[in-house]
Amino acid sequence: MTSYFRNLAAFGTVVLTGVSAPAFAAGTTAGSTITNTVSVGYSVGGVAQTAVSATNTFTVDRKITLTVAETGTATTTVAPGQSAAVTTFTVTNTSNAPLDLGLAVAQQAGGTAQHGGTDNFDVSAPGLFIDTNTNGTYDAGTDLAVTYLDEIAADASRTVFVVANIPANRVNGDVAGITLTAQAREAGGAGAPGVVITETTGANTAGQDTVFADGAGSTDAARDGQFSARDDYTVSGATLTVTKISKVISDPSNGTTNPKLIPGAVVEYCIQTANAAGGAGASNVAISDTLPTQTTFVPGSIFINGTVTSGSCNADGTAGGTFSGGTVSGTLATVAAGTARTLYFRTTIN
Repeated sequence: MTSYFRNLAAFGTVVLTGVSAPAFAAGTTAGSTITNTVSVGYSVGGVAQTAVSATNTFTVDRKITLTVAETGTATTTVAPGQSAAVTTFTVTNTSNAPLDLGLAVAQQAGGTAQHGGTDNFDVSAPGLFIDTNTNGTYDAGTDLAVTYLDEIAADASRTVFVVANIPANRVNGDVAGITLTAQAREAGGAGAPGVVITETTGANTAGQDTVFADGAGSTDAARDGQFSARDDYTVSGATLTVTKISKVISDPSNGTTNPKLIPGAVVEYCIQTANAAGGAGASNVAISDTLPTQTTFVPGSIFINGTVTSGSCNADGTAGGTFSGGTVSGTLATVAAGTARTLYFRTTIN
């Protein structure tokens, strides 16, 4: 082997060893310098001469890219009047440099929501909170309110909660869409948001330039230094209807055979509470019924949580409820969507 090829072989080994480095999703850190040295060996009259070399160094520019993604793939189901309803997002700095990330939440103005349905109302008092204890669940009093994410390293993510209240007048199937947008800001130091980053224009410079490489989000364009994602709240309410029916059980003259509504007759009242299909179950359904003065309550006659068949009350409830001050009261533990439950009791006609 000539000295020329020996020198090249030796140099090649050095180069292959020198470029070995760990790879990260964000790429080589912005501001790093990359140096490459070439060495040329030669001989004169068969005598190897001192190799000559040249070096080139350049600075790695800053590539700005970030993502926002809703956590999960389903809408947040809420009840009318619910407070602190939560949607969850993951915000990731995929740039090759640390960033501050400004945060903003916006409410959708009509149209199809992220998970279907038509946006038709706004939540109230939407706020942004960071998952302080990193457990993935919003913890009131622990997770801190934020307007930006501070000093987010390359390839690092944070969980952000949008916490809002649902108006009490919303009904089953109503939808409120929201959008979370993150914007790249300078990471100039902890404790304060940096200025909004701008892209370097014109030709490449010798220093560190900035290039926007972010994709298009839900409501923002590609290469704008920000990213957005949508989620929504869907109301699942209970739609209750109440029916009250009565039937005569017996009378003093006829007994239970074709009884009539005469003084002394026993009358059974049945209160049916039905919940429409497709909504949420209703719980702790409190029933209160004040008796007419022309009737007298039959002690021990209250039964609750009975069922209904073809509009008729079944005698399958359990003893419960109270009678006090002329009023019959009882609570149905749950009335599931698409079902009906009853409270029934007896009186006599004065």
